[in-house]
This record gives sequence, structure tokens and C-alpha cells, in this order.
Amino acid sequence: MLGSAMFSSAAMAEQKIGVVNVQQIFQALPQAAEIQNAISMEFKDQVDEVNLLQRDGQLYAEKLQRDAATMSAAEKKELEDKILAVREQLSQKVQPLQQNIQRRTNEERNKILGLIKQAIDTVAAANKYDLVLDAPAVVYADTKDDLSQKVVDQLSKLN
Repeated sequence: MLGSAMFSSAAMAEQKIGVVNVQQIFQALPQAAEIQNAISMEFKDQVDEVNLLQRDGQLYAEKLQRDAATMSAAEKKELEDKILAVREQLSQKVQPLQQNIQRRTNEERNKILGLIKQAIDTVAAANKYDLVLDAPAVVYADTKDDLSQKVVDQLSKLN
């Protein structure tokens, strides 16, 4: 039993373990900022339409609140119907739009994470690391085993 414990300690001592901060690497890449801009442009028309509907609904609600005392019952009903129509349109548009934006954001983010994974693999292999862990999962690591900057450098070579 003691012999196997010593063997396993010796085997672990021979492993070279590195650390990377994937989130920090992601944020350091210019592509991360480009994702948000590209997605904003992709959905700009739909977001503008939702904003316009929200503004219209707000204007109708303010008019109803402000002028209700001087309006006829028919005018109040018409304004209330407009408010309800705007709310219905918003409920039909907002959630699908948010889901589409989230889906596209995830698609683009996953592409970049794939590139980061490839760069980590390249750096780890070139520096003969047996295991590379994400920094938030590590309690302590010597800075000499932090491969984050090498991964960023590797990614910059790809562009």
C-alpha cells in the first residue's frame, strides 16, 4: 500500500501542469468586442422596432393618464385598445428577439472558445504540459505555469 502511494506521488510529480484564464483570454481578444457589435448590427432593425413600440405604448399610457378626466368613454376605450395592442405586439416580439440574440451570441462565443481551445492545445504541446486547468478552478499556481499570455500570443498569430 505504501509503495503504491509513493509511486502515485512520483508519477504526479513528473506531470507538468499549466494554468490558463479562459475568461481573461476571451476578453483580451478583439474578436470578443466585435461579436457584440456584429450582433447589434444584425438585429438592429428588430431592436429599433421593439423600441419604437415601447415608446408608442409609453406615449399612449401617459396620454391616458394625463387626459383621462377630459376624454369621452369612446376616446378612453380607443386609447386603452391601442395600449393593449402595443403590449400584445411587444409580447410577440421581445422574447423571440431576446432568444435569437442569445443564440447568435452563444454561436459566436463558441467559435472563439474553439479557437482558444486550439491555442491552448498548441501552447501546451509546444511547452510539454501534461495538463492545463482553467484558473478559476485552481487554488494556487506558480506564475511560471500560467500560460494565458502565451495563449493570447498564439491567437494573435492566427489573425
